[in-house]
Amino acid sequence: MTQPHGTLTRYTLLERINHWITGLCFVLLTLSGLALFHPLLFWLNGLFGGGQWTRAIHPWIGIVLVISYIGLMGQFFRDNLPSSGDGAWIRSLRFVLTNRDESVPEIGRCNPGQKFVFWAMALLIAVLFVSGIVIWQAHFFAYTTIQQQRVGHLFHAIAATGAIVVWIVHVYSAIWIRGSVRAMTRGYVTPGWAWRHHRKWLRELAASGSTGPRPNR
Repeated sequence: MTQPHGTLTRYTLLERINHWITGLCFVLLTLSGLALFHPLLFWLNGLFGGGQWTRAIHPWIGIVLVISYIGLMGQFFRDNLPSSGDGAWIRSLRFVLTNRDESVPEIGRCNPGQKFVFWAMALLIAVLFVSGIVIWQAHFFAYTTIQQQRVGHLFHAIAATGAIVVWIVHVYSAIWIRGSVRAMTRGYVTPGWAWRHHRKWLRELAASGSTGPRPNR
């Protein structure tokens, strides 16, 4: 699909593919994980061909998620580092939540809310990966004790709950801020959208003569 004239590239094709692979893996892991977590959710096993298949493929999807998220970190690491304007944006969060954009400080390509999701997911996925290895009985049962597996199950459940909450916040925010979903599906935003939500990023693009996703430095 051709990008409309006069718009800005918010996310490249590679970034979008990487993002949606990560998102798909997370949804599949959530559904299969919930099916394994509690008997009341056992019916979710039917989505994966039954209980045995669910237990077998769940950890492998987790490995794909880890690899995909490492790819996201490589592409978005720099944009999610703390910056000088983050504190002022956080202090003006009440204006963000009430759509009073004229009172919100200028922000770069990623605002502190997006940075929180990025780093929270990085930490939680790391915990899920390590604890998942501990409780992956098919391959690592002989290398762990029962006590270690119990602790692993506890940390896995806590991290999974946290990740689901962060994911819900992420999806809600993307839907709430009009134009964000289009940016991740089609890759572009209008200059007006950039001026309203990421004015500092727009100024950087204008100064560099670029149309996105980030100015050359």
